Amino acid sequence: METASLASLCSRISSGGTPSRKHPEYFADEGGHLWVKSQELVDCPISDTSEKISDLGLAKSSAKYYDEDTVLIAMYGATVGQLAILKAPATVNQAVCALCVDPEIADYRYVFYVLMATRHDLTIQAAGAAQQNLNQGLIRDFEIPIYPLNKQRRIANVLGSLDDLIENNRRRIEILEEMARLIYREWFVHFRFPGHEDVELVDSHLGPIPEGWEAVPLSELVTTEYGYTESAKEEPVGPRYLRGMDMNKSSFIDWSAVPYCPISDRDREKFKVDVGDVFVIRMADPGKVGICEREVDAVFASYLVRLKPVDARLLPYYLFFTSSDDRYQGWVTGASTGATRKSVSAKVMTEPPVVLPPQDVQAQFVETVAPIRGLLTNLLEQNGVFTAARDLLLPHLISGELDVSGLDLDLDPVA
Repeated sequence: METASLASLCSRISSGGTPSRKHPEYFADEGGHLWVKSQELVDCPISDTSEKISDLGLAKSSAKYYDEDTVLIAMYGATVGQLAILKAPATVNQAVCALCVDPEIADYRYVFYVLMATRHDLTIQAAGAAQQNLNQGLIRDFEIPIYPLNKQRRIANVLGSLDDLIENNRRRIEILEEMARLIYREWFVHFRFPGHEDVELVDSHLGPIPEGWEAVPLSELVTTEYGYTESAKEEPVGPRYLRGMDMNKSSFIDWSAVPYCPISDRDREKFKVDVGDVFVIRMADPGKVGICEREVDAVFASYLVRLKPVDARLLPYYLFFTSSDDRYQGWVTGASTGATRKSVSAKVMTEPPVVLPPQDVQAQFVETVAPIRGLLTNLLEQNGVFTAARDLLLPHLISGELDVSGLDLDLDPVA
C-alpha cells in the first residue's frame, strides 16, 4: 500500500492563536468570527463555536482564517489527536492544527477518517513530561495510506453516510434539549406553569415566587458525595467511569463515549451510578451538571459531586434543571475559587437557596419533559450503534480489506 505525508496532501498546514483575555473587546458576544478551541474537537463537524472573536481580536492575535472542509487536529493535552471538520469558515486557537487538504490530490473526508484510524500512531510520537504535545513538524511528516482519488471518495462516502445519520440525530438532540429547557424556564423562572393564573406571587428572599412555594437551601434537600479516584481506560476493564469531560458540553451523558476503570467490588457498590443521580463538576469547569437517565453499569470520578434528593418534596429532574439554570450556574461561578484552576466544594455548591414548588407541580413537569428526554436518550443510543458500525468498518476500509470498487456510490464530495 502506498503512503504519503500529510504535507504532500495539503496546500497549507498551520495552527492558530488566542487573543489576549485582558482585552474583552477582542471577543464578540454576538456575531464575530467562529473561534475553535481544542476541546471542541470531538471527531465531528463544527459549524458553530462556544466563543467568537471580533475583527480586532483577529487582527491583534495570530489567529488565522480557514475555509469550510478544513480538517482540524488537537495538538496538546487531554484532547491530543481529537479531530473535526470545519463546516463553516473559522479561526482556531494555538492548540489546534488546521490541514487544508488539496482537493486535486486527496478527499478531505478521507484524510479525516484515515487520521481517525491511525491517530494512535501519530499521538504516540507526542512528547511532553506533564502532557502529550504534537507539533506541526510531526503532523506534516506523518504518513498515511493513500489511494487514487476515486477510491478515497468511495471510502469517505461509505463512512460519511453513517456520520450523516449521527449528525442528523445530534441536531434533533439539540432541539429536544432546548425544548425541555424552555419548558423549565416557562414554568419555574417566569412562573407560567399550568394553573398559574389562580396563584398569587408573594415575596421571598429570592424575589417574588408563587404562593405556597418555598425558598429552601439546597443543603436541606440533598446529600453530597465525592467520586472515585482512578485512571480512565478505553478497554472494558470494569464499569463505565463518568468524568467531568463526559458531561460539561451538553445536558445529557452519552454513555457509549464514557471510558472504563478498574475498581474493587466494595468501591464499585459505593460509587455505583443510579438512575436519577445528579452530578455537578467541582473542579476545572465547576457547576456543570449531568443526570443519569437510564440503567448503566458505571461509577463516577472524584472531580464530580453526586447530589441525591433526601427530601421527598424534591424530584430528580427538577433538581437537574434547577441546577442547570442560569441562577444556580451564576452562583457557582461566583463562588468558585482558584486563580488558575477554578473549584467549588460540595458544601459551597449546596449553600444557595432554590425555589421549591409543590410536588404535584414538579410531577406535572416530569410528565411533560420525561418523554422529550426519553426520545433524546433513544437518539443517543442510536448514535452509539452508528458510531460502533463506523468504527468497525473504518480500519477494514482504510486497509483495503473491504473492497468498495463495486459499490454504486455518488462520488461527488458530500456538501
